[in-house]
Amino acid sequence: MKRRDFFATTAAAGGALSAPAGAQQRKVVRFVPQSDLALLDPVFTTGLVTRNHGFLVFDQLYGLDDNFMPHPQMVEGHVIEDDGKTWKLTLRDGLRFHDGTPVLARDAVASIDRWTQTDAFGQTLRATTDELSAPSDKVIQFRLKRPFPLLPAALAKPSAFCPVMPERLARTPFNVQVAEMVGSGPFRYIAGERVAGSRNVYEKFDGYVPRSSGTPSFAAGPKVVHIDRVEWVTIPDAATAAAALQVGEVDWWEQPQPDLLPLLRRHRDIRVEAKERGGLMGMIRFNHLVPPFDNPAIRRAFLAGVNQTEYMQAVMGEERSLWNDRCGFFLPGSPVATEAGLEVMTGPRSFDTVKRDLDAAGYKGERVVFVVPTDLPSLNAMSQLAADMFRKVGINLDYQALDWGTVLPRLNNREGLDRGGWSVWCNYIPGIIATSPATQSYVRGLGRSGPFGWPTSERIEALRDEFLSAETLPDQQRISRDIQLQAWQDVPYIPTGAWMQPFAFRRTITDMLNGFPLFHNIRKA
Repeated sequence: MKRRDFFATTAAAGGALSAPAGAQQRKVVRFVPQSDLALLDPVFTTGLVTRNHGFLVFDQLYGLDDNFMPHPQMVEGHVIEDDGKTWKLTLRDGLRFHDGTPVLARDAVASIDRWTQTDAFGQTLRATTDELSAPSDKVIQFRLKRPFPLLPAALAKPSAFCPVMPERLARTPFNVQVAEMVGSGPFRYIAGERVAGSRNVYEKFDGYVPRSSGTPSFAAGPKVVHIDRVEWVTIPDAATAAAALQVGEVDWWEQPQPDLLPLLRRHRDIRVEAKERGGLMGMIRFNHLVPPFDNPAIRRAFLAGVNQTEYMQAVMGEERSLWNDRCGFFLPGSPVATEAGLEVMTGPRSFDTVKRDLDAAGYKGERVVFVVPTDLPSLNAMSQLAADMFRKVGINLDYQALDWGTVLPRLNNREGLDRGGWSVWCNYIPGIIATSPATQSYVRGLGRSGPFGWPTSERIEALRDEFLSAETLPDQQRISRDIQLQAWQDVPYIPTGAWMQPFAFRRTITDMLNGFPLFHNIRKA
């Protein structure tokens, strides 16, 4: 969006709010997301911007707190019977969808069924379940093949999460986008005000009933809405977004550019804070289904060419406190984090070594399609570094600079390059999903049923199964170490580091929770 177009949009919005007179009292938060909201269905895609949108519209059966522990959210509670093989979840009172219909257990069952067909953690739950049913309008029942104590953690997963929607929508095949955004969350999506590429609008859902107990903590606890309207304004140009924030035309910028942070920090009306405790973790993700990256030796060859320090400087600048360049496959500082095998990333960097290893692995000049979302600055920065490496070591690179709205749906393509497929892309994931092998879906080896890239590793899957049965932290740490050592052999992706992404927001926004953009439990003065 150009600056003059943004001014026109906000002016029009301000005019709409000026009549009737009572509307001037409405609390409106204008938010600049990390990218355009190209896809709306949080089951259809794992895109973080879609996840953030989904948390306004939909609610979860369980929610994670600040310590990443699951708590009942839409459910009042649960009982466990039959030595851990039967779970009965009871919905709390007052749950309604945005279309006015009550939330029933069969809606939740259909929603869980759809989600478990595509999410990696959900697939584990699905494989463990003998029967999922709704014996009454209020009760969701799992009959399991074996005890699965991580059931609440699965349903509380905060990324690629399980959104509860009406049964009629949840029956949509998982590989087809849901046509309507009807949830039971604290905000309604106003489809009629959507302008693709520039604007999305949410209104407070007056029918939402927050939990009556507990305290707000990350995605758990009462979701109390103190604002009337949220407007997402997509501003791809960083200078324009910074100017809009400084003059008060927007209230909150999700991912300000690192070089603009000093300017924003000097502004008396702006706060810059890193709210996401888990931060983000970067990666170079290969497509394991098509040559040349179907060959693990070719994937391994690039390990010697990636300097995590350079990638973190490109993403977050010189502010060393914001990033970590000793990053494996689990979030640094988390209980299962390990430096096992990390010498492959911290030893001498050498493009000559990469060339030699590529020759030994049998690279024959196959075309490599690198899809790059230029409107996501972090991914664009990592992509430029990776592309430089690919070119210098002799890869036949087809560098395709695109917008996020084009890249995201393309990533679903499992076909060859002659049918619109892809070879490699740079990505980042929320660090909270990499705190455990149970939720770190991008290291898994599920093949075609896994997330974008589709690596296969029987060894990693066997170790993960062992982790799910481990009863002590030392055992979990040992297994996580073995998973990481195997991942350096399989190379599901190359880690490029971990970083904290600060938010920039006007001081009129108060009581913000930690974590990704959550618009409940915040106020606008």
